[in-house]
Amino acid sequence: MTTTILILYFAKMNQTVHFQDFDRSVLVKIFPLPLLYVGNHITGLASTKKLSLPMFTVLRKFTILMTMIMEARLLRKTFPNRLIYSVLAIVFGALVAASSDLAFDAEGYTFILLNDVFTAASGVYTKKKLGTEGLGKYGILFYNAFIIVIPTLLASAFTGDLHKVNGFPYTMIKMLRLCLRFVLMYSIVLCSHYNSALTTTVVGAIKNVAVAYIGMFLGGDYLFSWTNFLGLNICISGGLVYSYLTFHSSSKPSQSDESGIQGNQDQLIIPLMEDSIDRLPVK
Repeated sequence: MTTTILILYFAKMNQTVHFQDFDRSVLVKIFPLPLLYVGNHITGLASTKKLSLPMFTVLRKFTILMTMIMEARLLRKTFPNRLIYSVLAIVFGALVAASSDLAFDAEGYTFILLNDVFTAASGVYTKKKLGTEGLGKYGILFYNAFIIVIPTLLASAFTGDLHKVNGFPYTMIKMLRLCLRFVLMYSIVLCSHYNSALTTTVVGAIKNVAVAYIGMFLGGDYLFSWTNFLGLNICISGGLVYSYLTFHSSSKPSQSDESGIQGNQDQLIIPLMEDSIDRLPVK
């Protein structure tokens, strides 16, 4: 957050980027994004701690369905049947995979479902706030970090997490991670700017394909079963079909009205993603 604030502040001073100066109206304009951001990260880390990486990846797929529902209700978007079917295939695969979870953890499942809600709401409200006068993508990034950096810092100090981070021995890796985190956050907002919130969520879910398969071999806590493996592959197949349909639709501008995603929102941009919305879980 501090890295984001510094980069965007100096970029604004040099007139490289432009967004509204701070006043009381900023708090009203950006609400509830900071709260959703914090809730997303807290529940995401808590669920990662409780669940294996493959199961974390599977249950995160419910974010896609929640995002589609929220977009339809809050942003008044409609989606063609072929996209709805691909989303339902992803969710069905998640249900199949979760049905064979031999390491069921009620607390972990609660956290992951809450994380799905926070992620979906964050994606939809980010898309909504991008059209707010004076904010834009840079204003959302800057004021989101500006508002919550102090409370997050205090919470990290209170829990002892800040001390653990400072004790990490590799300074260059920490600095690189700070810069990459800014790139990650910017990429998510940029993807939401050019696409629908649903497309951004699905792209992030596809990224987790690698996380799921690698977690089977390196995580150490995955209990293999054919049902779980089948469900995981159904999830992946549904995500790939969604991506294909979105690319296919974007190549035919005349069909943009049919898809219910107007203008350049159908131009799929593959960003660097984690789960804030979907982000790479870290044990």
